[in-house]
Amino acid sequence: MEEATVLTDTRINEILTEHLKVDALQEALLNLLEIPKSEKEAAHLTTVCNELQRAFTDTVAEATAAANHDSTQGGGQKPTETPKPTGTSNAEVSARVQDSGVQIIVTALARQNNPHRAQFIASALNHLSTTNTVSPKVICISLLTNKNLTPDNDIFWVTAFGLIKKIVTGVDYKGVREIMKLCLEKAGRLPVNLRRSHLPLVEALYEVMDLIFDRSASLLPGYFIVNELLKLYPEYKNWPHWKLSSLLTDFVDKFRRAAQMLSIIGRPKLRPVVEHSGHNNPALNSWKLDSVSLKFQLKGALPYNPELLDSQPGLLRYIIKQHYSREMVCTVLDVQKKQKQRCMALEEQLVELMIAALEDCSRVDMASNSNPSSGSPNSSSTVASVDQYPCTCAHLSSLLIYFVLFQLISFPCLVMGLHDKLKGKGTQTGRDHLMWVLLQFLSGSIQKNQFSDFLPVLRLIEVLYPDSEPLPVPDYTDPKCAMQMSAMCILMHILKKAQTDNTKTPRALPTVFRNHNEFLQGLAHNPQLSLLTPNATPDYRIALLLNAYSTNTEYFQRPILTLSESIQGNQKSTVPMPGINCVALASTTPLSMTLLDALTVHVKMSLIHNIVQHISKQAQHKSSVALAPALIETYARLLVYTEIESIGIKTFITNLLSLVFKSHVWSILHALLEMFIHRIHHSPPQYRVQFLSTIHHMAAVPLNTMTQITQLHLCMESVALRLITGLGNSEVMPSLTRFFSPESKPNLISTDSEELNRVLVLTMARAIHVTGCDSTGESARWCVDFLKTVMTHTPHTWANHTLQCFPQVIADFYQQCATPRENMHTLKKAVEEEYRKWKSMSNENDIIAHFSLQHNTSPLFLCLLFKMVLDTERLPPIAYKVLERVGPRQLAAHVRTLCDFLVLEFSNSAGGQHVTKYVETMNSIIWVYNIVPIDRLMLCLALRTQEGSEAHVCFFIIQLLLLKPPELRNRVQDFVKDNSPDHWRQSNWYEKHMAFHRKYPEKFSPESILAEQGTLTAQYQTLPIYFSNVCLRFLPVLDIINHRFLELAQVHKNLETILERLGMLYKFHDRPITYLYNTFHYYESKLRERPNLKRRLVVAVIMSQQEIRPPGWALTEAYKQYLARPADDIVWNPGLPYYTALVKRLVNTMQGKPVFPHLEWRFNEFANSGAHALHVTCVELMGLPCNPNIVANMLLDVLLKGYCNIPMGEVMEWVNTVGLLLTWLPEPYWLVIHDRIVELLQKPCLITCGDGILDPFTLLNLDHLEATGCDLSVALTVAVAHSFWHHASFGQVGRIPQLLRERVRPILTTEEQLVVVYHLIGPFLQRFNNEVARKVFDVTIELYEALAKVDHSVKELKYMDPICDVLYHIKYMFTGDSIKTDVEGIIRGLRPALQKRLRFITHLNLDSIENPATGNASGNLPGQSSSTTNTNASAASTSNASGGNVNNNNTTNGNNTPGLAGVTGPQSTNTGTGTGSVLGAPGSSVGLAGITQTSTLSGSLSGSGGVGVGSMSAASSLASLLQDTSPVNTSVP
Repeated sequence: MEEATVLTDTRINEILTEHLKVDALQEALLNLLEIPKSEKEAAHLTTVCNELQRAFTDTVAEATAAANHDSTQGGGQKPTETPKPTGTSNAEVSARVQDSGVQIIVTALARQNNPHRAQFIASALNHLSTTNTVSPKVICISLLTNKNLTPDNDIFWVTAFGLIKKIVTGVDYKGVREIMKLCLEKAGRLPVNLRRSHLPLVEALYEVMDLIFDRSASLLPGYFIVNELLKLYPEYKNWPHWKLSSLLTDFVDKFRRAAQMLSIIGRPKLRPVVEHSGHNNPALNSWKLDSVSLKFQLKGALPYNPELLDSQPGLLRYIIKQHYSREMVCTVLDVQKKQKQRCMALEEQLVELMIAALEDCSRVDMASNSNPSSGSPNSSSTVASVDQYPCTCAHLSSLLIYFVLFQLISFPCLVMGLHDKLKGKGTQTGRDHLMWVLLQFLSGSIQKNQFSDFLPVLRLIEVLYPDSEPLPVPDYTDPKCAMQMSAMCILMHILKKAQTDNTKTPRALPTVFRNHNEFLQGLAHNPQLSLLTPNATPDYRIALLLNAYSTNTEYFQRPILTLSESIQGNQKSTVPMPGINCVALASTTPLSMTLLDALTVHVKMSLIHNIVQHISKQAQHKSSVALAPALIETYARLLVYTEIESIGIKTFITNLLSLVFKSHVWSILHALLEMFIHRIHHSPPQYRVQFLSTIHHMAAVPLNTMTQITQLHLCMESVALRLITGLGNSEVMPSLTRFFSPESKPNLISTDSEELNRVLVLTMARAIHVTGCDSTGESARWCVDFLKTVMTHTPHTWANHTLQCFPQVIADFYQQCATPRENMHTLKKAVEEEYRKWKSMSNENDIIAHFSLQHNTSPLFLCLLFKMVLDTERLPPIAYKVLERVGPRQLAAHVRTLCDFLVLEFSNSAGGQHVTKYVETMNSIIWVYNIVPIDRLMLCLALRTQEGSEAHVCFFIIQLLLLKPPELRNRVQDFVKDNSPDHWRQSNWYEKHMAFHRKYPEKFSPESILAEQGTLTAQYQTLPIYFSNVCLRFLPVLDIINHRFLELAQVHKNLETILERLGMLYKFHDRPITYLYNTFHYYESKLRERPNLKRRLVVAVIMSQQEIRPPGWALTEAYKQYLARPADDIVWNPGLPYYTALVKRLVNTMQGKPVFPHLEWRFNEFANSGAHALHVTCVELMGLPCNPNIVANMLLDVLLKGYCNIPMGEVMEWVNTVGLLLTWLPEPYWLVIHDRIVELLQKPCLITCGDGILDPFTLLNLDHLEATGCDLSVALTVAVAHSFWHHASFGQVGRIPQLLRERVRPILTTEEQLVVVYHLIGPFLQRFNNEVARKVFDVTIELYEALAKVDHSVKELKYMDPICDVLYHIKYMFTGDSIKTDVEGIIRGLRPALQKRLRFITHLNLDSIENPATGNASGNLPGQSSSTTNTNASAASTSNASGGNVNNNNTTNGNNTPGLAGVTGPQSTNTGTGTGSVLGAPGSSVGLAGITQTSTLSGSLSGSGGVGVGSMSAASSLASLLQDTSPVNTSVP
């Protein structure tokens, strides 16, 4: 290969040397005279070009032949071996030869100081390019990389860029991109201060850049150009030269339209709602920020709106401020906790929030001091408490501990940041609150970290406490005293650390804390001091002592033991518990929440550690005395603190439960299970799902050796039921997929409880329906695998009215997996046969043996008991022995058969008296003989598969058993009347709990009955009941009953009756708003025409809470008035002011304003006020007696008709709220967005071309329109759609392709409509790409189809460039070549201008675009005359100047001589004479007269390289040959 390049160089040098010989006189004359070209000189140039061409082609051919010869004759090659292909090596040889040869020619060109000879060489290079002898890219790159291409070498500069402009049209787009970058680099070498002689240089470069940037020429996708410009010059600064700045700036600005079409309107002002499980929601990808810069993760380097490119600290601060937001913070910042990488941006924003919180807390302190009664839990004052503000001390301390624990922030750096910020402010407001926050982390970490890490705290204390006088000792009966003395507690811990490390503290104790120090020392050194005084005035001295000395074991042990022993009780005294022979340690008053709140995190950890240790010891000792009620209640209260999650709920789930279970201490296990379902309101979903798996594991272990098996089994079923129904909609799929796989053991699926598995299927159906999970992708496949596993363990079917409510994927599965149902006639015969056997058998052992094994074949024993009680009104004692042998797990099968048998009996009854008799019989079985608990029977009845009239009978039985007998109704009424669900405020729950159980004692058959009969061998003792009763156990069953009744329209009236009688029980529902929201959402189609039923549901669920909730906690006054109307007055169509007020309430809540009364979020169903406001608003909207279409349109009209009433600057916040509401409403509501989009596209300003006052881009620029006071309706419609899709679940966003295909594309007729469509869809391509890539392909194809339809509908396209830019963005950012074959046919059907712009997407050839009939380019053909060639060259030049693109890549055959086009140089500055070509020819666009004169005057009279020409005639012929006839362009941009 080296030989080939050397040979090429030699031949080219010889050719140039031979044909460029001139003498000094000839050169001087050529510089001074204007000599026209002659045919002889043209022939001379042709000869040179042919020789150069042959030099290249011959050398390549010889080198290729030599390479082939070597490959076939090479030594050592076996005869049988096939020679390797040499195509690659041939290409390499050709490339090396071309590169080397062109560099020789370019070097010769660079040495020329004679413009005529330079033009001669340039013409030769042009010939090599047009004949495809040499790649034009090689020539351009060689010219631009030559070291002599500098502004000082003016002849070479102008000639080189003139040649590049001529041949760059033949370079592929990747080569043009490289050429553009080199041109920008050369532009940087131009002098800043230009002289007149520099103008031709600038013009030469400018024309090349202008040609490359020309969108019509389509040399390079504009998308590549703008990407390069923004990467090289990101902030429009440091352009390579001021002369090019307007060209570059204008080009970048043209992409602002494309960037606008790819941007969500008002995105920086959109805000999410933070949920407990919000981090599991895939839609959070829309909110992700860069963890370093806090900028949106935008795709592509485009000139987006500066607001989108700026840092977004406001969004991060908003999320951090919400309670329970720490997981979402990590998700939004995309930081992995396990990596433990410090996030500076998070640290900075946490500092800002802490400082802002100081001012909030200071205002609250002032308000509470002026109104002391406002802090009372029952106070109706509107003054906000500390907890009402988003950044409470507890929330901040939880965030601080969490982020420092995972090393996402540095504690010393955070404190120094606080110090620097507060030092400049010179204010001490809220300082105690800040010290309290820092104390939480410091007290628990100071022993494990270096002393130096806490020195910044001392500096901060100096800034915040500059007082010269000692602070007074706070009132220790006020819980705020712990916060007021937190600074002193910090100093105590630091002093102890210094003493332990033998380190000298840098400063003495400040005088300001002298009184505090003396007070704490007095507490520590007074062992006679009573630290706890029950039933007396609150005393928080023990909290102060614990907080100050939690790291000093000498003074810490006495108070912490005192605190622990006060709730543990002692063995000397006991108190009775509900049940038989059941007692517990006599401590019934738990530690109050105010006292626990006054303890530091370190003290809470110590306390909860002592409690866990105590429970573990009790489990190991297997004590017959149950744990103290105060201990269990206090333990539950401690578990709500998220800052001690690792030692709290995590230890409870992973360690304590398994330890107690292995110890077989069922009383403690029962207590812990009860505590979790009745007291723990918030726990991470992964722990709850793990707990469910643990319950299934426990229930599967044989426990027939224990006497309390029935009670424990019922408790486990209740826990599992609550865990399943309590899963949030966004938790179900992520949590189940995390713990379930078809190959692993089904730990989330019950192996024997059909009811639990049915409830799990219902929960999954509800979650898929509400969240809109993808029903065709990976989620659907996982769902089918999950259902297959369920069916493997508990085969079952669903009624048609239930299948109609299921999501399609679940309904299809069950329709394909139908299992045969038992024949009712066969069931009746079997029961009669077994009943005859019962009557005929007399041996007790035979009876027990026969009927206890019945569940393996036909579980009919409960049916027999029903007939026994029905016939004899008594139950033989032996029946309990059979039930004991059967066991509770197998008894479930008997209950299912009993349910079917009851439906059969009631269906065949004669009516009236028979029905009454059947009800009395079942009432005796439930309440007198305690065979089956009411909640288990009702759950089984509600979940049985019944069709048609049998379903009606089944629901009729449920209603009769619930309402006709008084037993359940009496219990519900008394329990609701005497108790409150606000357990965290109570200290006397034990007394009320015992009073209810004394009045309504519970028996667990068969053990309790056998114990009364004295037939048990061992002393029977029921398990202690701490929290539950039949009412609370029935509540989740009532939820399911309501839903099953809703599925069948014929029994809706029956449901209203049930809700009227038992709805009061919803006072104790732990998630009332969520339950109502799920009900309205899932059964929207069933409730749409039932306004009375909706109103009854709202009254039952929400209004039952009004006794315990402050006014205004949920519903608006207008809706309450609607609820108070008579039953038959259901017509209400609220006007726009109602909807405006409803939206405004949610807007104000998300702005952080105290709209709702104070709620204790730790024990509330929602994480924060935003989530609460969103759900209660959605419930009220869905509860309106209006069609969903009307409600949704009114919501949109709040913006589209009422935007004039929205305060200036808040429009986007209202847009965010309306979009958020529509996202959370059922499909019939949010489909109105699709209707409004179709209406928008049919507006007169969009369907009539050119009639609009504003172009569509201005019409959709909301900020500009708002600032100028223009009509916002069009922009607001698109903004609401953006807000909706930004918040939406993937199921909602996934409907976009269908919307485009079925509703949008058929109505598209104008380019304005198309621009709006691109505005609507463009911003969400990135989300499609992140979640399901195939949707990107579907949407992109639809965008191409829309473009094709509009292209065929209009004559002129005004916005084709930004539209094409968006399509290029999609290709290079998302789809690549994945849909190339799908869109190629569409692009080929577009008009040529569009094809030319989009040709790089499918790699179309310009020939096929410009001449589709022949596919031939308009270049010169071999053998054309010189005049014809010049004419074509002129046309090509004209085409290039106007943006056209002509392919001049022709090939030569035989000895035909191709035409030679002139090389265009820069334009002349001598516009007065109309001349100024290289040789003075008129009409030339190559103006080098000034440069030639300068070169001549400088004395450069000899040819470069010593090459001369023999005669004047030769000069005259050359001048004639090189004459250029391209048109003149005298303008200088």
